[in-house]
Amino acid sequence: MWTNYHTHSKYCDGKSEFNEYIDSARRNGVVSLGFSSHAPVPFDCKWCVQKEDLLAYFDNINDLKKHVHDIEIYKSLEIDFIPGVVSPFEYKDDLDYTIGSIHFVDQFPDGRRWEIDGSHELFLEGVDKIFNGNMKDAVIRYFELTREMIFSAAPTIVGHLDKIKIQNPSEKYYLEADSWYQDQILQTLRLIDQAQLIVEVNTRGLYQKKSPTTYPSPWILEIIREKDIPVTINSDAHHEKDLVSHFEETAALLKEIGFTNVSILRGGTWQRIPFNETGILI
Repeated sequence: MWTNYHTHSKYCDGKSEFNEYIDSARRNGVVSLGFSSHAPVPFDCKWCVQKEDLLAYFDNINDLKKHVHDIEIYKSLEIDFIPGVVSPFEYKDDLDYTIGSIHFVDQFPDGRRWEIDGSHELFLEGVDKIFNGNMKDAVIRYFELTREMIFSAAPTIVGHLDKIKIQNPSEKYYLEADSWYQDQILQTLRLIDQAQLIVEVNTRGLYQKKSPTTYPSPWILEIIREKDIPVTINSDAHHEKDLVSHFEETAALLKEIGFTNVSILRGGTWQRIPFNETGILI
């Protein structure tokens, strides 16, 4: 049995309908499923739920909750944190849980928002025009915003903690072993620990072949284990076929590191449940 709390539907940039995810959940032994499309933002964003569609999104999930009885269905959004613009607090009262993520870091001189997980060309343009070509400063700013989100608008789950690494292929621009980078991770994990948040172990980079490791990297997971920070396995699925993609190998990795439980939402309450390479053990 598995769970997954990070999925994207056709309400945003997902490719599958809710009923397709539910069919996939039944085929793959997913007993607890959260829908978490990208929350609206107050500027043009092609991959977010549009503000005028949000109520329909909520109503659709609420209807599924009433009629699907073999799978626990939960209502969420993956919410961006942009200081003074949008944060996980904005929608939390309407949701069963929140995922907080950083996709936008500051702005170009012309006012455009800089997407850190868009094309590599756009990423390098942002480093050049916003940070005067200083890659270190750009990465530090990403983690500064992550910590500001945790401190000021703590979500239930911290989404893809180190996703900015997809713009550092083969560690071309910096090493994850660099002291400044590890310091950013340690500062961020300290805040996560203090706020008692859940870190998702996100497999999307693996099946997209954008990262050889999960978000976060295994060495970060070792520190998370040492601090006893709770984790949950998510696929960040944009298509029903990816609902449990790379879950078995990720569970095996977590067991190898020393994790004995994962956090799942069961009966409306977050619980830490034992697991093995084949899934959660209820």
